[in-house]
Amino acid sequence: MAVLQIVNYPHPALRWKSKPIKSISPELVDTVRTMFDLMYEARGIGLAANQVGLPYRLFVINLTADPNEAEEEFVFINPEITKRKGTTEGEEGCLSLPQLYGDVKRSEEITLEAYDLDGQLFEITLDDLAARAVQHEHDHLEGIMFPDRMVEDKRIELDAQIADFEVQFRNQQQRGEYPSDEEIREELSQLERNLG
Repeated sequence: MAVLQIVNYPHPALRWKSKPIKSISPELVDTVRTMFDLMYEARGIGLAANQVGLPYRLFVINLTADPNEAEEEFVFINPEITKRKGTTEGEEGCLSLPQLYGDVKRSEEITLEAYDLDGQLFEITLDDLAARAVQHEHDHLEGIMFPDRMVEDKRIELDAQIADFEVQFRNQQQRGEYPSDEEIREELSQLERNLG
């Protein structure tokens, strides 16, 4: 398997609607470990599988962003938000849009069902930063990025920076650092088929 790395916008994986995971393999456990490592390296608190180019319904969270706080590591496989309460606005960033920040409205409290790495179904109710981080990562699995959720006049202020990410990515493709969008989409489809 290719070496995992965090991909930047507009990598096609970031707009891919992720597919549910059918079983937990040793490879998946290794992938999760790598995702945590990449997240810590980038000083993030959450990372979705499609941010490392994998079309799987999976994300990891550690609100401390500290690899030494392993008890704060949470893995969410096939997550579903079942309840939402209240609304709150706060600043968000994204490891796939480095140094880009904006205010996003989210539910103040959420209840979520997901599977852990042992294949156990769990339910958790979250608020504050945990609720925001989980909603942000859950959006990734739907191919939604935080600027999509911003009020239009605020998002317009970020357009130039977002366009710059586009230019950088296209240049990387021209240099052969990434395949074409079409080849990436074919690769994502193949990975999906491998899920069964």
